[in-house]
Formats: sequence, C-alpha cells, structure tokens
Amino acid sequence: MWAEELPEDVSYDSYGYYPPSDYDRPGKSHTGDPRQDLEYERQYQQQTYIVPEVIKNFLTYFQKCIKEQNLFEIQHSYENGFNKLTDRFFKNTPWPDASVIASIVGNDYIFLILYKELFYRHIYARVPGGPTQDQRFESYYNYCNLFNYILNAEGPVPLELPNQWLWDIIDEFIYQFQSFSLYRSKVTKKTDDDMDHLRRNPKIWNVHSVLNVLHSLVEKSNINRQLEVFSSGGDPDSVSGEFGQQSLYKMLGYFSLIGLLRLHSLLGDYYQALKVLESIDFNKKNMYSRVPACQITTFYYVGFAYLMMRRYQDAIRTFSNVLLYIQRTKQMFQNRASLYDQISKMNDKMYTLLAISLVLHPMRIDESVHSQLREKFADRMLRMQKGDMGEFETSFSFACPKFLSPVPPNYDQMTPTFHKEPFLLQLKVFLQEVTQQILLPTIRSYLKLYTTLPMSKLATFMDLTDEELQTNLMCFKHKMKNVVWTKGTSGLEGEFQSASEVDFYIDKDMIHIADTKVARRYGDFFIRQIHKFEEITHNLKQVQ
Repeated sequence: MWAEELPEDVSYDSYGYYPPSDYDRPGKSHTGDPRQDLEYERQYQQQTYIVPEVIKNFLTYFQKCIKEQNLFEIQHSYENGFNKLTDRFFKNTPWPDASVIASIVGNDYIFLILYKELFYRHIYARVPGGPTQDQRFESYYNYCNLFNYILNAEGPVPLELPNQWLWDIIDEFIYQFQSFSLYRSKVTKKTDDDMDHLRRNPKIWNVHSVLNVLHSLVEKSNINRQLEVFSSGGDPDSVSGEFGQQSLYKMLGYFSLIGLLRLHSLLGDYYQALKVLESIDFNKKNMYSRVPACQITTFYYVGFAYLMMRRYQDAIRTFSNVLLYIQRTKQMFQNRASLYDQISKMNDKMYTLLAISLVLHPMRIDESVHSQLREKFADRMLRMQKGDMGEFETSFSFACPKFLSPVPPNYDQMTPTFHKEPFLLQLKVFLQEVTQQILLPTIRSYLKLYTTLPMSKLATFMDLTDEELQTNLMCFKHKMKNVVWTKGTSGLEGEFQSASEVDFYIDKDMIHIADTKVARRYGDFFIRQIHKFEEITHNLKQVQ
C-alpha cells in the first residue's frame, strides 16, 4: 500500500497521527532540542487558547452532521458555516490546533482528520507567510491517515461527504505536493536545520506516494470500467463492485483521474495526461461533472496538453467550450468569493492560451467567445502575429501551469534558479515550436490577397531567397495539418485534418491559392441574441 512510502525513520501507525515526542509527556517542558522546545511552546499556547462559544457550537454540530451522514447539512456547514466563521475569527490566522479541538469533539478520529485537512488548507491559502516546514510535513501525515482509512478498510467506510469537498481534498492534495516540490527546490530563506531535515526525509511528499494514492483510488472505485459502461449507455452500478457503488469511492475515483491529468501535465508528460482520461467522454454531460471547479480544471489541463502536443484545433475547441461554459455559469460563483477569484484567474489564463492557439492556427470559434477575445487580447494577438517572441514568452509564462521536477534536488549543488528549471525547459520547447512558425502569419496574409502569385514576387515581399520561401511554404502546409479528435472517448484518437482558411499548390514557380474560408453565419448569432433578450425581458416582467 502507498503508505509504505513514508520515511524509514518515522514509526508510522496507519491509525495514528505521528509518533509522540517528548513534549507530549506530562511534566516535560525542556528537551534540549530547539525544534521540539518550539513545538512544545506552540502546543502549550494552543492548549491555553480559549475557543469562542460559537466555534464550539459549530464544530459540535459539524461533527454531528458527519456522524449522521447528513449530506445536505454537511455541505451547508462546509461551504457556508466554515467560511463565514473563518472570515469572522480567523481571516489571517490559523484555526485552533487539533489538540485544542479534541477537547471539544472528543477522540473522534475521522472528524479530527477532516478538521486537520481544513486546518492546513486554510494555512496554505490565507495565513501570511504560508505553512512552516513542520506544517507541510504534518499535513502530509494527515493525508496519510485519511487515505489509509479509506483505502485499507475491508469494506466501504461509513463516510459520506459532498462532491465539492471530495474534489477539494484531491485538488488540495496535489496543490500541496506542488507547493512542497517548489519549496524544497528553493535555497533562499532556509536554515541549515531546514535543509538537513529535508535531506533526511526524501520520501515526504514523494511523487510515487502521490501517484500511488491517485491510482489506488481509481482502482478501488473501478471508475474506468464504470465510465466505459456509462459511455456505451449501460448501468455503471452493474460493474462498480462493492466499493464503487458508494458515492465516496466513486467520486474520489473520478476526481483522482482528473488529479492524474493535472499531475502528469505538471511533470510535462502530456501524452500520459490525456491517456489517463481515455474512459471519459467530454462531449456528454454526466453525473460526474457537477462540480464546476473540477470541470474547469479538466478542460484547462486537457487544452494545455493539446497545445503542447501541437494539436491546435483540439486545444481551440477545448478552450472555447469551457470559456463558453464559464460565461453561462459565472453567476453561480459570485456569492463564493474564493471560488470566484480562482475561476476568474483560470478564465484569464485560458483566454491567453486560446489567443496563442489562434495565432498559431487561425480558425473560426464561437462568436461570444471571439468578441471577448477581441476585447481583451486584440493588442497582444497583433504583437504575436507580427512575430514578437517576447509577447509569446510573456503570455506562456502567465498562462502555463507551475511545472515540477519529479525528483528531490541535490541539496548540495542547488542554485538560486534551480526551481525554475522545469518551467524553463517547457518554455524552451514551446518557443522552439513558435520559432519554426514565426513567418507563417506573414505568408498567410499575402496569400489571402491573391489567387495566383509568382514565388519570386512573394520572396521579394518577404526578403527571402526562393529556397527559403519554399521551405517556409512547406512548413505552412505541415503546420496547418494536425491530428484532430473526431469520435470516441479517447482524447488521443483523431484524424489528420487541415483547418487553414487558405490553401495553395505550386506549379512551375507559380503559387495557386484557394480561399477555403466559410463565411460566418451572422443570422444564427443575431437569432441567439434575440432569444437572450426576450428571456431577460420575460424575467424582468415576472419580477415586476
């Protein structure tokens, strides 16, 4: 089981938190170890902390809802109660330590694990300075406890959580792995003790542990088989097995597939990122896609993988679909500030990636998305079309994921820029591809002006030799043709197609050009806008 990836010097108990140290013993106040003395002081301060009565009442009620598996009240407490109390009492400070909360909720093993999951997530998101190194380790051990409880049980565990919380658990688990990987790659602001502690614990937040968790949840839930049956119109429960029938395992399995997509993308393995999603049909709405943040994350990483694999048509289709989805559903997020901010940032990133894709491979997209793109990115797209490599680099740097190295660094030979190396490698690959196509927008603009054009004349326009022009024309033909998904559930499948709005052939040093662009159907656009305004008018009349 994946928990065996823990460091050898940790005496791990699958039903404990972490090994008791000297400061847990009665009457022990000084150990001679500065790290343990600081921890003792922190524990002592927490134990003397007076928890407000409203917090006690909330936690007691929250615990009761989880015990009774009251899904509606759990969701309400998770999405509203916890966030409102956070803004009121703990906006920039941690919630009380679990040792303090234990005196309120008793020795409730599962509730304390879930509480600590929220506790550490809040520290990562809201506390200035972020988590300490010890807190990063403690959060990892807490995830060990949670996933061992779920995966090591002989039968399905008696636990029900809302889909949003289950998604947040997987999403945060990968985020904290990503955060730790970047943290350990930076030499700045670390003491010698911190560096020594990292050297002694190479298996904490190890990539194999994270992969093992996600694959174990996928296998336990039998989610791939369920999705295959669902896509073919069958009943997923017929192949789900004992664990897969439970919502907890089914949804964790599905979200783990999305987690694997994200993780492989962060590591730069785009083929494997799409490979893990072969059982998911993105062109069908289904019961698994009811968490908006999961939907948006999925399409962002799928679109980015397509972009890096030079499948521009698929990237454009993917980004257009999800941006249209955000346009239509953004009102759902406005009352949830943190989710709204997160989705707004992702929205800007995807518009940037869509702009890059359209510069490299112009094609028609939905009119409403296109109008937003013109409004926000017209100047940047113009600079990219003119071959401004600095604009390509800036846009890619803003919109790409935070790439990771899968292995711990050599702490004795680290440089101040070591943490940037995975990003710089992906940037280099991207810019190499762009450099190969740098003259294609100019060639395209000339070809659109003529039906026939001598090669020598075009070579003069572009200040190239005939041989250089011929090479670039062949490059144009090659780059405008790529694999495009047409049918099936696998995003890796497809057929070679060309979506270029101009096509040409060369005969005796003469370029013959055909305009393949299909005129925009403006009628459909106006009809959609008329229906939209009629609906708004109807709603206004009802309000009056």
